[in-house]
Amino acid sequence: MNGKTMIITGASKGIGRGLAVYFAGLGTRIAAVARSRDALTSLKEEITSQGGECRIYPTDLRDISNIRPVFDTIVDDFGSLDILVNNAGMGKPIQAMEIRESDWDEMMSLNLKAAFFCAQAAARHMLSAGSGRIVNISSQAAVVAIDGETIYCASKGGMNQMTKVLALEWSKHGVTVNAVGPTFTHTPGTAERLNDPEFRSGVLANIPRGRIGTIDDIANAVGFLAADSSDMVNGAFLPIDGGWTII
Repeated sequence: MNGKTMIITGASKGIGRGLAVYFAGLGTRIAAVARSRDALTSLKEEITSQGGECRIYPTDLRDISNIRPVFDTIVDDFGSLDILVNNAGMGKPIQAMEIRESDWDEMMSLNLKAAFFCAQAAARHMLSAGSGRIVNISSQAAVVAIDGETIYCASKGGMNQMTKVLALEWSKHGVTVNAVGPTFTHTPGTAERLNDPEFRSGVLANIPRGRIGTIDDIANAVGFLAADSSDMVNGAFLPIDGGWTII
């Protein structure tokens, strides 16, 4: 990973921020994309204070017209693009009978639509170079039902199928596309729910491994799929769920 250029979307907080710090520590050059300039600035300061390299690109990916220009700028700035970690996404628990069209459009526009166009923008550069790795951050919710998460589950299920088709089309040109599916993971954004004893107990009851996920769990999987040594892994979905999806 040392010296490679990695775009991470949704890098300002949660899993994306954790992955940015992790891979910067391995010598990866990080292009951090998210909406919040302040949060991205904080991330950059954290990474550079530890000797890593990070450039920030405040962007609202829900406006599809923003995506290709910012990816082109990143490639101009870094001179190359090796890895895209397609992480930007959102969740909003809503019971099915309460879902409005605006709720559906809001989540799908980021979780699935923006994810596709980010992959497409990255592939424009990777395909011409004859190499690249795209790792989509999906979810265990892509393959199991979670109460109150109709839209989220549908968006991540769509991401998994998208992953397969892109892998089919692009791998012959040197670009592999895979996905990882984390379970509930410790981040500042999930702390409130996971610190609630009743909620945490309900989550752990579904994880045979018996613990909540960590950023390192996800980073180790992403690192494998982003590495040259994973060249024959293509179109795969790797659950990082402690066994939730085998029950």
